[in-house]
Amino acid sequence: MSGPASRREHKQFCDIEGWDTVLNAGGKKVSHHITLELALDDGRILRTRISRPANNDTYGPSLWTAILRDQLDATEDAFWDCVERQVLPPRPGNADSPAAAGLPASLVHQLKGALGLNDADIAVLSKDEAVARMTAFWSQPPT
Repeated sequence: MSGPASRREHKQFCDIEGWDTVLNAGGKKVSHHITLELALDDGRILRTRISRPANNDTYGPSLWTAILRDQLDATEDAFWDCVERQVLPPRPGNADSPAAAGLPASLVHQLKGALGLNDADIAVLSKDEAVARMTAFWSQPPT
């Protein structure tokens, strides 16, 4: 399928991917919308809101495009693969990635400053690889 989804399909996508319900300050579900969030391995937290009830009302095309881009961070194809075939959308920094655990900010700062690495270079390093690179750098005599 393609095109805008219904509220029910939006909720189904979030359920399949394992999004968590956001609670209000009193520890209860937010009542005016279904509010869900997903913590990604790269440190970002996605948040989406679905008007109640999660029924078969379909989103308009421009609103749907904005929801996919700004809230779900998914392509339309990835959305429908998830809803129709339960294929999880690709996410950066997934558990297969060597950098999934993340690097300490101080180590990233040193990799950028001392070695001149960019974000893409650093993203593929495991913590052990990053430490090994810095250890090798510090082991060299100053020039």
